[in-house]
Amino acid sequence: MNDDFNNPHLNVSSDETADALNKKLSSINQDDRELETEITARAQGLGYINLRGLIISADAIALIPKEDALAKQVVCFFYNGSTCKFGTINPAAEEVITYCQKIATAHNVSYQLYQITPASLKEVIRAYDKVPKIRETQTDIRVTEDDLERMKKEVSTLNDLKNKLTQVPTTEIITLIIASALKFDTSDIHIEAEENDVKLRLRIDGELTTIATIPKDLWQKIASRVKLLAGLKLNLTTKPQDGRFTIFLSKSKIDVRVSTIPTFSGESIAMRLLHSSSVGLQFEELGLRGKSFQNLEYNIKRPNGMIVATGPTGSGKTTTLYAILNKLNDEKTKIITLENPIEYKLEGINQSQIDNSKGYTFSDGLKSILRQDPDIVMVGEIRDLETADVAINAALTGHLMVSTIHTNSAAGAIPRFLAMGVKSFLLAPAINAVIGQRLVRRLCSNCKKKYTPDEETLTKVKNILAKLPEQSGEQLTPEKIDALEFYEAIGCDQCHNGYKGRIGVYEIFTMNEEIEKMILAGNVSEYDAERIAVQQGMVTMIQDGLLKASEGITSLEEAFSKTHDKTEQALKEPPKTE
Repeated sequence: MNDDFNNPHLNVSSDETADALNKKLSSINQDDRELETEITARAQGLGYINLRGLIISADAIALIPKEDALAKQVVCFFYNGSTCKFGTINPAAEEVITYCQKIATAHNVSYQLYQITPASLKEVIRAYDKVPKIRETQTDIRVTEDDLERMKKEVSTLNDLKNKLTQVPTTEIITLIIASALKFDTSDIHIEAEENDVKLRLRIDGELTTIATIPKDLWQKIASRVKLLAGLKLNLTTKPQDGRFTIFLSKSKIDVRVSTIPTFSGESIAMRLLHSSSVGLQFEELGLRGKSFQNLEYNIKRPNGMIVATGPTGSGKTTTLYAILNKLNDEKTKIITLENPIEYKLEGINQSQIDNSKGYTFSDGLKSILRQDPDIVMVGEIRDLETADVAINAALTGHLMVSTIHTNSAAGAIPRFLAMGVKSFLLAPAINAVIGQRLVRRLCSNCKKKYTPDEETLTKVKNILAKLPEQSGEQLTPEKIDALEFYEAIGCDQCHNGYKGRIGVYEIFTMNEEIEKMILAGNVSEYDAERIAVQQGMVTMIQDGLLKASEGITSLEEAFSKTHDKTEQALKEPPKTE
């Protein structure tokens, strides 16, 4: 006989149905499970609650979308505007803890976490159907057009931002910083803990500017806020971390890449703002001109070969490659990219992100990509022989390859490949064109002022522009050089120290028979390659920058400071040999 019938708590009468008996049995079993769960939770130092029969407000339930409640097995059963309480089956799970932290931070409340049974979870899930409308909970920052308009009124200048930082609540500091960064077209935000305070710096048009110092006692709250948004571990301060979050605007979105590193006084936080609108930059808008534009346009339309962009970090290489892909992207062309990380999403293009921690490297990824039957492949960076070999062989077997490599000039790419160990007989026929580039700041059209440079600078400019190659189509007569006009940065309330925005300065190195012979002979230096390229009509970066300065696009100071001096050496006559 079943022992349950001897249980005095059942009180089963002779006229009760089997269904009623089963319900009582189920209730007793559930009570036992609740008791067992409570004992386990208390032993682990966790809170416990039985939600069966508990009346839960619609505001509390609505704090977590039903889909998230089911997926993460967590619900909110109490919310009063300053505190919320969550119930979950897995209170020790890191994913659950991080999610609850994000919900609490998004609503600026404190929270408590409780252990519940599956039965309690199901009961609250059923209550979702009685809530007329579940409002969306956004754990990422949302900066609407209204927010930006408000900032235009409240934060018109960087000095306004400095003053405003002392007035807003701590929970709004990050939102204020990011909204202001968007207003001033900032590419990077740096928040750095120092011994006595916290330094805020913004990179505007490539220049890093200290905006304000924040009291050190706010550092922990600021750091925690950023880490929560980026999905980083709050208690990990002795190792670097990387994460990201999204700022949603009404017509677009901005991805924010977050990096933290430990420092002597705490941590340094860097946030890079990646504007989805930036990928809309057209090939024709890059700043290429004349023969350089024509040469590159011709070479990117070839069915195979390699296009390589060179320059230091932050010189706009990725933007150039994206503009090339945008120009070539159509329904008849399959384009695959291999990036680390994927900075922008390109519609109609298959983008793959490498993961070194899982063994998915540039070289391994490239081998896999080539089995996908692509027409065009973009590799974020060529940094080793294995990747270079696969890329060059792909360029020789019917694929157009576009990639980047770190060198100081376009001509420097050839000896760099050879130094990696690339075979010269493969490199020579694989290269179509190499792009050397830098970014210079644009003069503010509202306040730039015409001026006459000093005699030494003017002589230097004239000497460089006088050697523009005839084949470039940019050659200037002495009379035209003497008539050139230049502008200087002044500064106004519409710009940053006289500049607003940036534009590229370029040199386009294309393969020719003479350089091929030098490569095959295994005896080519950067100087030799550049000298031959100049003789063949290449406009160097310094010349391109000075031409843009003569048109009032940038200043002479920018042109000289952002391009390397050794290009002048290539303009000189080659040394005579006996």
